[in-house]
Amino acid sequence: MDQTITKNIGRYLSEYGIGVALVLEIAFFSYLSPSFFTLDNLLNVPLQNSIIAIIAVGMTFVILTAGIDLSVGALVAMSGVITTSVLKIDLPFVPAFALALLAGLALGFVSGLLAGTFVTRFNITPFIVTLALMTVLRGAAYMFTDGRPIWGLPDAFSFLGSGRLLFIPVPTIIMIVVYAAAYVVLRYTRFGRHVYAVGGNKEAARLAGINTNAVLVWVYIICGMLTALSGFMLASRMNSGQPNSGLMYELDVIAAVVVGGASLFGGRGSIIGTFIGAMLIGVLRNGLNLLNVNSYAQQVVVGVVICWRCCWTK
Repeated sequence: MDQTITKNIGRYLSEYGIGVALVLEIAFFSYLSPSFFTLDNLLNVPLQNSIIAIIAVGMTFVILTAGIDLSVGALVAMSGVITTSVLKIDLPFVPAFALALLAGLALGFVSGLLAGTFVTRFNITPFIVTLALMTVLRGAAYMFTDGRPIWGLPDAFSFLGSGRLLFIPVPTIIMIVVYAAAYVVLRYTRFGRHVYAVGGNKEAARLAGINTNAVLVWVYIICGMLTALSGFMLASRMNSGQPNSGLMYELDVIAAVVVGGASLFGGRGSIIGTFIGAMLIGVLRNGLNLLNVNSYAQQVVVGVVICWRCCWTK
């Protein structure tokens, strides 16, 4: 009886404790800083974390299948320089924008397809595959630009990364749409059930008739395309294509997913958990900035939070 109660309490804390922690964190920083609980700052937190949060959606799909994708930071850079280069083609802005977006998504599709193919067809560990892909993409971004940023973009391009609809930042709106779509896919579609099944037990999923290789390839494609979209948005925010952008993003993204309750062994996690995890880290960084805590100490605090969360959900 005692073991059952303990197990139920543990499951409850694992599923809902992260939301309680986010609420307590907001209350804590609101008490310490009068600037925290203001409309401008509350809109700024999801805006500043929208890029990481969107990539974290794709990473959630990958981690649910017990995989990992270390190439997301480099893909952000490569997507940014490719899309901004296309924008400089001598075309009216609207067709140039559409062509640039398609080019970025195509890059993400190909990157994910390559990662998924090497993982499934050649049975190479995802860590090694995506580590190699990360190196290739980062080097390609520097080679493509000769190490220099791409400037001189249309002013209208910055609207995607910095504009607002009514009073809500455009990146925040895109983030909400991405999370809503991912939630529906994972919770209400056959593909979503297959993702959880493959992560829970790949061999059992195969014996049940699931095309496990196809599921694995598609989760990497989804991650690649969402990462490429994020690279496009980041380039818009900076109004330039930077070959050194996205550095260390892979660690922030994985941290958001893990803090959100996903298991690196696959089969456990949720989109809502990932969103809360991304916001928890974002609120933490924002609050520490408002309290004038230096960046070195912030890294220590974030690391402690990640470690605490992993021990909590073990």
